[in-house]
Amino acid sequence: MNERTTPPTWVRQAVDFGALVAFAGAFVFYRLRGVAGDEALVQATWFLVGGAAVAVAVGWVVERRLALMPLIVGGFALVFGLLTLFTQDDLWVKLKVTILNLSLSILLLGGLRLGKLPLKALLGSVIPINDRAWRILTLRYGLFFAAVALVNEAVRSEALVLWVADQLGREGVDPADVWVSFRGVLWIASSVFGISNLPLIIRNLTPEAEGKIPPPPRGPNAAP
Repeated sequence: MNERTTPPTWVRQAVDFGALVAFAGAFVFYRLRGVAGDEALVQATWFLVGGAAVAVAVGWVVERRLALMPLIVGGFALVFGLLTLFTQDDLWVKLKVTILNLSLSILLLGGLRLGKLPLKALLGSVIPINDRAWRILTLRYGLFFAAVALVNEAVRSEALVLWVADQLGREGVDPADVWVSFRGVLWIASSVFGISNLPLIIRNLTPEAEGKIPPPPRGPNAAP
């Protein structure tokens, strides 16, 4: 049973990473062909929608269940991705990052305030640690998601991006290029943040999990 828990994690990570790379690659391809940034972002969203659908399907095939966190993240990606494609407006794919992270932040911090451990409910079967560590992780991730939502709101604001570019003497900057670059940086930041929590996880493993190193929680920004 335990030998089958690791492959699904790596498979899901590979699918998510592949979808984000395909999205970025498609965006660059369209931009190099002279397509405007907002239109290139809309067209590249096809890859995010496809990646989200594949990620949910892979989760079902390899785990024989629909885990709650990947289902929430995949559902948001599908809904906002389809809204982007149907309306041909890149606002939705940008807004998805804000709404998803803010929703999860409210869920985690609100639950913690009520004495609950919502992150454990979402990931408890994947990370076998004690309740003290779950409280710390819940607080950390709740604050991290809130920070991501705030930063995304700033980066997705075309007026703010153009103003900053003007102050830096960088005329001709396309806000869509800036947001896609930010999306890549966000993936790296989320991965680094997850790894930084490994010491806490290792120190607080439950007795039955000693000797095994579970993966850190995968936030919504490591997926399409």
